[in-house]
This record gives sequence, structure tokens and C-alpha cells, in this order.
Amino acid sequence: MSDSLDHPLTAAIKPLLDAVGATAVEVREARPEDVLLEWDGAPALAVRLPHLSSALDRLLAEIARQFDGRPLAELDRAEKQRAVALLEERGAFTVRHGVETVASALGVSRFTVYNYLNRQDGK
Repeated sequence: MSDSLDHPLTAAIKPLLDAVGATAVEVREARPEDVLLEWDGAPALAVRLPHLSSALDRLLAEIARQFDGRPLAELDRAEKQRAVALLEERGAFTVRHGVETVASALGVSRFTVYNYLNRQDGK
């Protein structure tokens, strides 16, 4: 059996896997919760998705990169409002304890995060 990690599909989806924090896994090592990808009707690769808690951490790191890699707590108020808007667009607040996690990363209270969210809705 050939190594599924050498399959052309693996290279093609690597940027997507990196962006979402997923991992390519050999088909023979796939777990029931992994996503099995087929190529020409045959299993080619399995994808192991990250847990949601780590997804929020990756999302916060991505947002920090958009602000020149500065810690989110060091952003000014307008930048924090923009960061909250970006996080909302990406679904950060659908994750359990998302508001609390974001508030901690921004160095603000939950109340402040809710105010930023409400301010957006009132545009």
C-alpha cells in the first residue's frame, strides 16, 4: 500500500489544513471521527480536525498577526473593536466560553466585548 501522505491530494490541501489546524493522517490510521477523502473512487487521505478549543486559540493568533503580531491586549480601543468584529465574522463567539476567552486575550471585561458586539449591530 502506498503512503497516502505522499498522495498529490495531500500537497494540494496542505494550505487548507494549515489554516484550520487540521492534520493529514494515513488512511490506515484513520479514526472514525476523521474525514476520509477519496481520489478517483478510492480512499486517498484522512483528515483529523482540531478540537474547537484549539481552533479559538488559532483564531486569536491569526487576528494578532493581522495587527502586526502585537499582543491583542496592547491594541488601542478602535483596534480591539476591529479585532472583535473580525472574530465575530469568523465565528469565535459560537464556541463555548468564546466571549470570556476573547475578553481575556484583549485584556478587557466580557461586558466590554458585548459592548463592542452591540456597537457593531447598531451601525
